[in-house]
Amino acid sequence: MRLASYNLHKCRGLAGPHAPERNLAVIRELRPDIIALQEVDFRLGTRPEALPRSLIERETGLVPADINGTGENSLGWHGQTILMRPDLAEAAVLRRLPLPGLEPRGAVALRLPELTVIGLHLGLTRSSRRAQLARVSAQAGRIGGDHIVMMGDFNEWRDDRGLEMLSGFRVVAPGPSYPAPLPRLKLDRFAISPGLEIIASGVGNGAQARDASDHLPIWADIGFA
Repeated sequence: MRLASYNLHKCRGLAGPHAPERNLAVIRELRPDIIALQEVDFRLGTRPEALPRSLIERETGLVPADINGTGENSLGWHGQTILMRPDLAEAAVLRRLPLPGLEPRGAVALRLPELTVIGLHLGLTRSSRRAQLARVSAQAGRIGGDHIVMMGDFNEWRDDRGLEMLSGFRVVAPGPSYPAPLPRLKLDRFAISPGLEIIASGVGNGAQARDASDHLPIWADIGFA
């Protein structure tokens, strides 16, 4: 199964204009079975969708998770959603996980019969990120079953600190993903539970991806060990 994560930067590219078709083309090129998205809604007001849901299935073949968004016109919750193959959506159950911190944050957990995927967009301060990972780790054990993958924008540029609460997981950063034109920081990661293996992983660094957002997408092919 191919999993992916992508911070869309509200579909504005590096400096605008709003052009969601570029982001959808990047997603289509990745060919994911499941992809966690961050910053799918605009930041202010009623948080309307920046990624139009009417285009998603037509452009990518995927469907968004059935989620109560932040607002009536939001695609995601705190800017996050998960897209998946339509056949997976038939058995999927989605939960929202409120997270602590100085700014409003939340995770989304997609429960499938054999796998739970948790999409993350962690805070800007390390103290908030640690508290958020502690909350997610505790919740994952209750809702996730035996096979869990966390993925998203961890906002952590260090490999040797800030991720201590994931001691039971294997943390994988496929490569530098930020900033997109000249990536230097490994902000986007996967954390996988025992019983899963990463067969291959990478960063989507094509020319279109470098223009579509300030982050590059990451992907991983996973199998059951």
